[in-house]
Amino acid sequence: MAFQKITESESLYDNLDQMSVRELLEGINNEDRKVAIAVGREIPKIEKLVTRIVERMRRGGRLFYIGAGGRLGVLDASEIPPTYGMPNTLVIGLIAGGDRALRNPVESAEDDLDKAWEELQQYHINTNDTLVGIAASGTTPYVIGAL
Repeated sequence: MAFQKITESESLYDNLDQMSVRELLEGINNEDRKVAIAVGREIPKIEKLVTRIVERMRRGGRLFYIGAGGRLGVLDASEIPPTYGMPNTLVIGLIAGGDRALRNPVESAEDDLDKAWEELQQYHINTNDTLVGIAASGTTPYVIGAL
């Protein structure tokens, strides 16, 4: 089976502009249901990952989210201090294009293979740290370069 980027695949829905609001909402809801099922199938792998991240963090490691469309990673990292009372140095989110890209597109920033790794250097990455790449296609150069 050949690898196909999900971001390049055909839509499951045609003629969205001709659908009623109700049909659109039901379609979105049907797609959302698939997420819970997919996550459920992966819980054993997620459990292993979380266990290893916790072990590393207990040894002084940090969790980095690296994303091209990584707004959710940055948002999640930003919620750690106020929600859990932990320092903002434990979970760090980086997005292609920097903080400016949180609100405005920074065209082609995700195509720079070296940029995320350069940005990570200021954090002195070590073997206790964990990097989580966020890329819908799984092939974004900014994310791949960091990993």
